Amino acid sequence: MTPDFEARPPGGRPHPRYLLKTAYAEAVLAAGGLPWILAYGDEAVVGAYLERIDALVVTGGAFDVPPELYGETPRPGLGPQKVQRTAFERALLEGALDRGLPVLGVCGGMQLLNVVRGGTLVQDLPREWEGALAHEQDTDPRRPCHEVHVDPRSRLAEMTGATSLEVNSTHHQAVARPGEGLLVSARAPDGVVEAIEDPARPFVLGVQWHPELLDDGRQQRIYQRLVAAAEARRQAHAS
Repeated sequence: MTPDFEARPPGGRPHPRYLLKTAYAEAVLAAGGLPWILAYGDEAVVGAYLERIDALVVTGGAFDVPPELYGETPRPGLGPQKVQRTAFERALLEGALDRGLPVLGVCGGMQLLNVVRGGTLVQDLPREWEGALAHEQDTDPRRPCHEVHVDPRSRLAEMTGATSLEVNSTHHQAVARPGEGLLVSARAPDGVVEAIEDPARPFVLGVQWHPELLDDGRQQRIYQRLVAAAEARRQAHAS
């Protein structure tokens, strides 16, 4: 799984550091997986990771995907970008998809997954999406703040056993045009895309919310299915 990065952390000594919310790792551990935190590196490092990992989780963070990556120019409301992190995660995603690895994109990770597949993003929901809900909740993200409607034909519905889920929301961007081979599997009541998936792959899923923070067994099945897909791929390649 990919961590965030701060070049100059606020306060204390000015040493760069990697950051990762513990809930990501705990969700993978609870599902029976072994989380690896992937330090940023060049093409050779990315290749070495891809030879060793059985699945990829691309996490979220308080930054935006550069709009140049999806053929647009910056518009009002665009947030800060992290060029080094995005380049690293983009290379990992491209390699993981090429190799058929199970992939889970969470929040910003879902948005980058969509861009890597050739999709586009809404740069700022409050400015660009008429009637948008408050997608940046000001309450504890361990508590849900709105509902999402899950397509009953989707993999997401099959794995969670639900066509409606209560989710948290900590984003101001969203998928605009889904990328190649990706289907929308959930939307918020205002129509904003909340999940995407590739039905042609065993496990390629993006969710706009943070299921790892919610006390909802149906949503923990997302991580359980990810780990199961990773184990199935590992066994297939070992035989």
